[in-house]
Amino acid sequence: MTPENGPVQTDLYTSGTLGYHTFRIPALVVTTRGTLLAIAEGRRNSQHDTGDIDLVLRRSHDNGQTFDDMRVAVPGGGNVAGNPAPVVDAETGTIWLWFCRNNADGPETMICAGKAPRTVWLTSSDDDGQTWADPREMTAEVKLPGWTWYGTGPGHGLQLASGRLLIPSYHVIGQNFDRATDPYISHLILSDDNGKTWRLGGVAQPGTNECMAAQLADGRVYLNERNYLGEYRRAFAVSHDEGERFDAFGWHELIDPICQGAVLGVGGDRLVFSNAASRARERLTVRSSADGGQTWSRGRVLHDGRAAYSDLCELPDGMLGCLYEAGSVGEYERLRWARFDLEWLHAG
Repeated sequence: MTPENGPVQTDLYTSGTLGYHTFRIPALVVTTRGTLLAIAEGRRNSQHDTGDIDLVLRRSHDNGQTFDDMRVAVPGGGNVAGNPAPVVDAETGTIWLWFCRNNADGPETMICAGKAPRTVWLTSSDDDGQTWADPREMTAEVKLPGWTWYGTGPGHGLQLASGRLLIPSYHVIGQNFDRATDPYISHLILSDDNGKTWRLGGVAQPGTNECMAAQLADGRVYLNERNYLGEYRRAFAVSHDEGERFDAFGWHELIDPICQGAVLGVGGDRLVFSNAASRARERLTVRSSADGGQTWSRGRVLHDGRAAYSDLCELPDGMLGCLYEAGSVGEYERLRWARFDLEWLHAG
């Protein structure tokens, strides 16, 4: 159980240590053997989104109470390996890890201008994240020719009750070839054969990008999205055919600083959501919904200072976990891990 004074929290990744300038972009999955993987970007030389960036991870075998040493899952090789989006196939035990690559000197602005490449990749592990297969490029399968920038996740994917694997992602359409004016749009990547092949699924509404999904009790796929169109609030999209297409769209009354957030289905129509609940990147808050996102609890604050990206997971012992970016002066000083239970969350 969670102590009366709140969640148990610890810093998993501290910027300026282990040979990395900054750690960012958390992603969480729990394997079929009950191992928790806490994945992140290790940015070697700066906190910028470009440069020499590896995908790193730490594992826990005791429900997130302790973690082993950091290891590199995907080396950037002097360039960018970023936007981790893992999913576990419960039928095979395979951990699929999607990510994107771009050149260290080819940032998002150049990619949106059509002057630098952005490619999509996939690796996997069959031994609980100890070792990873050589990544294979998936750009041709999931990125259309008219798209410039592309992002997988970031954060965990989803396996539906049918067995379908689903990776929330997003892209930019090259209309003006200008990052400031070209539309960002959320979309899905799907697999119906345990990850042997993958294809594009539903495309959501323009003005959305980083997103995360949950399946509701009646089978609908709910997508919670970073939103560039509404006034500091989250967007959502709903699919009635397991992510093939989206047919319902809207905006939540969930305050958000135009930043990534995380959503987790924990049974039936109950959802858990985490984000920086402010117009600035601060106040990392966790909320719950008992009705598939129609209404939300007031929430509990995990960190009242600077904060940004996060991810959520349900642990084998029934506790919940959140890995999030936090700091006192800046929001990228550390990746902090919190363990808490639904009882504590619902009491807020």
